[in-house]
Amino acid sequence: MLYSGYIFDVEGTLVDSVRQNLQSLQECLADFGVTVPYERLQLYSGLDGNQTLQLVAPDLDAGERKKVLEAQGELYQAKYLTSVNAFPGVRDLFEALTTEGGRIALATDCKGPELKHYRSLLNVDDLIDSVACGDDVEHGKPDPRLVGLALRKLRIPAAQVVMIGDTPYDAEAAYGAGTAAAGLLTGGFAKEALAEAGCLVVARDLRELLPCFDSKSRRTALPLVG
Repeated sequence: MLYSGYIFDVEGTLVDSVRQNLQSLQECLADFGVTVPYERLQLYSGLDGNQTLQLVAPDLDAGERKKVLEAQGELYQAKYLTSVNAFPGVRDLFEALTTEGGRIALATDCKGPELKHYRSLLNVDDLIDSVACGDDVEHGKPDPRLVGLALRKLRIPAAQVVMIGDTPYDAEAAYGAGTAAAGLLTGGFAKEALAEAGCLVVARDLRELLPCFDSKSRRTALPLVG
């Protein structure tokens, strides 16, 4: 199968931000009197924020969850955002895909100053066709609407598109939107977890992923690697 569209998650996939996101959430929960081990938060990295809080802090009501998420966003921007770096190989991968005629979209739950900062780090705006972000939808992954919006903006049939992310929730959102899914280990999840969520390929990082999308490989179902 020839993939002509590529939808990329951002946090944990293109930029190394998982630790910062989880630590800022952990700190804010502590301020609300809720202690959650980092390892437990890692299990829900990439999951919609409100859903995460329902799982790790079930005693918080809807209003308190909203306050925690607002506080976490402010803390993340003030304390952690500047420590985030882009993963190596982003531009090389994007150039390789677009040179072969591929179209690229971003589908990320982040928004506002965070997304603006990430895009400045990545320096690939000239290679991106469209962006769907947290400003566009109410619910984060695994709800498929964010990926579905990115897909509609690409104007490519879902069967010709693959979503690349770092969490099982990215894969679930991809399949909910009708696209294939590929996974990276950069988000802290095990290969088995990503494969079980439906990733057709699992790679250590973007550089290892690149050979999976060359002309020869793109004409067949992607092999499970890593």
